[in-house]
Amino acid sequence: MKNKFCLLTLVLGVLLISSPVVLAQGGVKAGPDPSTIRDPELEKDSLHNLEVARNYFKLKKAYVAALMRLEEIIAGNPNFSKIEEVYLMAGQSSIWLADGKGKQNRDQYLTFEGGSKHKLTPEQFRERGRDYLSKLVHEYPNGPFTKQAEEDLRLVGGPSAKTNP
Repeated sequence: MKNKFCLLTLVLGVLLISSPVVLAQGGVKAGPDPSTIRDPELEKDSLHNLEVARNYFKLKKAYVAALMRLEEIIAGNPNFSKIEEVYLMAGQSSIWLADGKGKQNRDQYLTFEGGSKHKLTPEQFRERGRDYLSKLVHEYPNGPFTKQAEEDLRLVGGPSAKTNP
């Protein structure tokens, strides 16, 4: 009987000592956040498109080509690790195309809606740019590109409502 009492006391002592350690680990309720899981191949492809878009944007002033590459990233990989820079360049490209800046004519940019091709008006380019910059400001308020986006938005009338461009 005395042995059983000693064994029971020992087991209870171990449980009491180990319970704070177990509780300190917290309870994992789910795996990682799905928005941070990134496909390495898709990330690599998006990074390549971003590099090409930077080249078009900064060196060649080819805003139509840059915008097309950037929109490909936005459509195909919305969780891209550098999506903030993508939104900034897409917004600036759109606004500058609306203003007739750059070496490419804005008529080279075509959208396909309802099975037919459409050219955008300067107002439509400006609104798209505003939407991209607004998305950046709303979703990444403390991001490294947010200040630049806010400055650009002041020139086009401020941020739009929270929408998806």
